[in-house]
Amino acid sequence: MSGFLGSGKTTLLNRLLRRPEFAATAVIVNEFGEIGLDHFLIEQATDNVVLLESGCLCCTIVDSLHETLAQLHYRRMRAEIPSFQRVVVETTGLAEPGPILNVILGHPLVRDHFRLGRLVVTVDALHAPQAVHRHPEVARQIALADVLIVTKLDLVEDAAAVAALLDSLNPAAIRYDARDADALVRALEGERDEGLSEVRTASVRTYAHHHPAHAMGVSSHAFVLDQPPTWAGVAAWWRLVRDHFGDRLLRCKGLLEIADTGEIVFIQAVQRVFHTPERLPGWPGDDHRSRLVCITAGVDEGELRASLKALSLEAGANPSLRMQDLTTPGRLG
Repeated sequence: MSGFLGSGKTTLLNRLLRRPEFAATAVIVNEFGEIGLDHFLIEQATDNVVLLESGCLCCTIVDSLHETLAQLHYRRMRAEIPSFQRVVVETTGLAEPGPILNVILGHPLVRDHFRLGRLVVTVDALHAPQAVHRHPEVARQIALADVLIVTKLDLVEDAAAVAALLDSLNPAAIRYDARDADALVRALEGERDEGLSEVRTASVRTYAHHHPAHAMGVSSHAFVLDQPPTWAGVAAWWRLVRDHFGDRLLRCKGLLEIADTGEIVFIQAVQRVFHTPERLPGWPGDDHRSRLVCITAGVDEGELRASLKALSLEAGANPSLRMQDLTTPGRLG
């Protein structure tokens, strides 16, 4: 869970910790004081783990996130702490979510025992328009989010302008109004295929192409592919966009049918890291077209669209394509 300074994420977490349905929850924070534990009765404390009366666990990051998650898992297995069903990680207000996502999606100590649910980001409706211009991390937090919880909407005169800003930064994100008492519960208890749902939704939102955010040049691009990609093409495309766009490619999600095997896979990448594709038993909906959603900063959509040609490469083709290879006759393949 992320969100800029003063956006209300700690207030929402405090509300969450009082909910009986979230008793089997572990919350990882940078400092205990951020959660406001004075409001809760504490039953016991062991090392950096505090057991709250509600049944929730609260712990601070030890040295790094993957070590803290591993410690929680092994202490649960040894029955040193109560069992938990989910973990909520609260970042600092200035944090870039990308590295945290990569730890959860890709670190062996984490991947074997935990699965990423959703990146939930709180957005201060009153100050967001100014904050995205002044603080690059605000635009990146919003752009990378799976779910946006909008706070302080009662204090703004033009809620439509706030919605338009969020649409331009991340049209694929599920959005809740923080005044909804169940907003955080619904945000964290999303459906199993939440990532797939967002890819399906974004693929039919045409404004994803036509309303780029002015702040920081962050844009969302949704593509429906003309034909299923190949495994060789997926590998070549990822190498190409990683090398060509670098950190400007903030996050990608894709729901693909692989032409050479018929497999249905969900892929995702965060910045320069491409994570292991998730193989699905079948299409999660009626629309069987392959599609990609990419969140970028300062990337020309024409170049990104041109890169999609690499997805159709056959096995044995040159895997080290450059962008000019896709636009020069006779050089592709």
